[in-house]
Formats: sequence, C-alpha cells, structure tokens
Amino acid sequence: MLVAWTTTICAAYIGEKEDARMKIAGLQKLTLLDYPGKVACSMFTPGCNYRCPFCHNAALVLPERPRGEIHGGDVLAFLRKRVGMLDGVCVSGGEPLLQAGLTDFLREVKALGYAVKLDTNGSNPALLGLLIDEGLLDYAAMDIKNNLSKYCETAGVPGLDLDTVVQSAELLMQERIPFEFRTTLVREFHTREDVLEIGRWLQGAPRYFLQHFVDSGDLLSGGLHPVEEDEMRVMADILRSYVKEVELRGI
Repeated sequence: MLVAWTTTICAAYIGEKEDARMKIAGLQKLTLLDYPGKVACSMFTPGCNYRCPFCHNAALVLPERPRGEIHGGDVLAFLRKRVGMLDGVCVSGGEPLLQAGLTDFLREVKALGYAVKLDTNGSNPALLGLLIDEGLLDYAAMDIKNNLSKYCETAGVPGLDLDTVVQSAELLMQERIPFEFRTTLVREFHTREDVLEIGRWLQGAPRYFLQHFVDSGDLLSGGLHPVEEDEMRVMADILRSYVKEVELRGI
C-alpha cells in the first residue's frame, strides 16, 4: 500500500475585503486518496451549516473552537512550487461553499493548471452551478446524509431546506463534470430501507460510495457506531439496483 506523506498547516486566504475572504483551516500536502485518480493535496475550510452528529471534524465545524490562520498566499506559493508534481487540489471542509472568497481562490488555483475537486454537502446549488459554469470544478463529491424523510435529523438541522439538497443533486446528475455521491453509514441513522429510498431518489447516478463510519475522537455527538461490513455489503447490493457503480469505502 502506498502511504501518503502529509503535513497539516493552518492557512487563510485573505481577499481584498475582509468580508470576502477565503479561509483555509488546514492543508494536507499530499494525498493519494481524496481525489480519485490524482496525486493531489487537500485543503480544509472552517465552518459548516450542518451539525451531523457523526461528523469527524468537529474542530472545523464548531465556531467556538479556536483555529489558527495564515495568509493564503502561503498556500498558493506551495502550489506554485508543486506544479508538475501534483495533479489536483481537493477543497473540503467544513463546507467550502460557505466561503465568500472561494470563487476568486479557485480562479488562482486553476490558473496554475491544477484540476479541482470540491467536497460539498449540497446546501448551495446556486454557487455550485456558478463554479461549474465558469469551469472552476473538475470533479465534485456530494455527501448524501440520508433519504429525504430523515435528512434533517441526520444532518442535525431541524427545518433544513431540502430543496437546496435536491437541486444540487439534480445539478450534478446533469453530468457536466464527473462526480460522486457518498453516504457515511452509521448504525443509529441508516437502515436498508433508507438506502433503498436513497436509490429510488438518485436513480441513474453514475457512482456512489457507501463509507465506513470511524469514530475520530472529535465527533459532534457520542454513542454512535459503524454499520457492520456484511450489512454494508447488503446495502450496496440494494443500491446497485438504482446506481451504475456502487463501492464501499473505508473497509
């Protein structure tokens, strides 16, 4: 197995205006896993509008957690030095689409010749569409929290506007860029029936990953457990009736 050398640093991209800055809370300098088929780096933005109990990045999500920041010029300088060595940049979070400076930042990244992958919860279809229109995204991964009837509970947001989630999914299903849907399976939240309903909702999607839940020790909520591997395989078989390619991740 190839092992990625990684270094995490804190960073923030500061735009011309304070209210339009792009924040980056961490940089993984090398990953062979986060961007399919690419040797990439991953950057992590702070803040999220969801509160999924099983989120493994509580330090990024919760605003009361202290986070150090440095100028994003250091991140761009790093990317300039890695031109020809890295293929792509994965922008994750938190929720990157909350960042006011994301569009300008991605323009600079693309100008360096990198492919860009975005990880998103799908809560901002308008910005997602604009980024696709401008050619700033080469791949997207959208987290599907659960079937729509249990979405609010699983995302930890009562009254969540589900239209934004549906619109983002429909936008990606146009297949203007390669993409994946993915769900982290948690015993307390996901059943075979839930996976069946997800399949009916997203029928025809090109690829779907069912992810193994791991307690990172920095969860938003405790007392949660992974779905057993055998049960995950059953769920994958259910989903294959609706989705072209289904794989398990993390087992």
